[in-house]
Formats: sequence, structure tokens, C-alpha cells
Amino acid sequence: MNAQTKSNRIYPKDIVIGQYLGFALLVLISLLGTFGVMLIPEKWVGLLGLIPIYLGIKLFIKGEDEDEGAILSSLNSGRFNKLFMSVAFITFANGGDNIGIYVPYFTTLSVNELVITVIIFFIMVAVWCFVGYRLASFRHVSEVLEKYGRWIIPIVFVGLGVYIMAENETFSALLSLINY
Repeated sequence: MNAQTKSNRIYPKDIVIGQYLGFALLVLISLLGTFGVMLIPEKWVGLLGLIPIYLGIKLFIKGEDEDEGAILSSLNSGRFNKLFMSVAFITFANGGDNIGIYVPYFTTLSVNELVITVIIFFIMVAVWCFVGYRLASFRHVSEVLEKYGRWIIPIVFVGLGVYIMAENETFSALLSLINY
């Protein structure tokens, strides 16, 4: 007899559904933040690029600071008894930095670009779920990603922050203030 009962088995579809639920909530909050930021003059919206720069520097110095163990133990307390809800909660709980990245980035896009970007994001959730599912069986790959991810992610965040500031001509606005 199988040690796992039907109710506590892990099905890939539950993980995918949870990823989509958590990610959809992150994107929705980011879109609401983006539309609120649109009331600010464009050259100063670029200052939001400081958020991913800060997050990148923080990750570079401190590394990951999320306590996934605490999150997982609270999920196992029975409050979220469906796997997809647990995955959605973890995705959302670990996605605060995503909002800090998405809002500044979304403000640099036209409406058409924003729609295309969100569609691509949702397609990429499926791609990453599939890739993650396939890579989970290769221990060496996960070890390499774990080892070098600490360096790659901060570089991407800082680069995105600089891009956001440059795209909104914030550097020029700051220089004009200094030269004034």
C-alpha cells in the first residue's frame, strides 16, 4: 500500500495552479500600483528604478532573507490544506520584491507593450513550471543554480533599475537639478 494518501499527494497541476494564482495576484497589485504612479511626472517616475537597485544591492550584500522554513511550517499548520493554495501563498509571500520590480518597469511601457508583457509573463510562468519540473530530477543543475543565483539575480535587479531610470530620463533630470 502506498504511504501517501490521495489527499496529500503532490500533483504537478496543483503546483502550476498555485503558481498562477500567486503570480496573478502579484501582477494585479503591480498594475494597480503602476496606474497610481502614472499621476507622477515621467522624469520622476524613473526614481522608482532605485527600488530594484536597492533590492539588488541588498541581495548582493545579505543574500536571500526570506525564511521559507517559517512560511512552510505555517502552511503545514492546516490553514492551507490544498497544495495549490500553499503554492499560491508561497508565490505571493516571496513576491514582494516582484512588485518592487514590476511597478517601475511597467511605468516605462505603453499600454500595448504592457499588455504584451503581461501575456508573456503568464506564458513564462508555464515555461518556468515545466523547466522547474524537468530540472527537479537533476541534482547537479539545482546545485549550480543555487550557487550562482546569489550573484546573477542582484546584477539583473541593478541593471533593470538603471534601465528604468535611463528610460525615463531621470539621470538627465537629476543632472539638471545639480547643474541648476
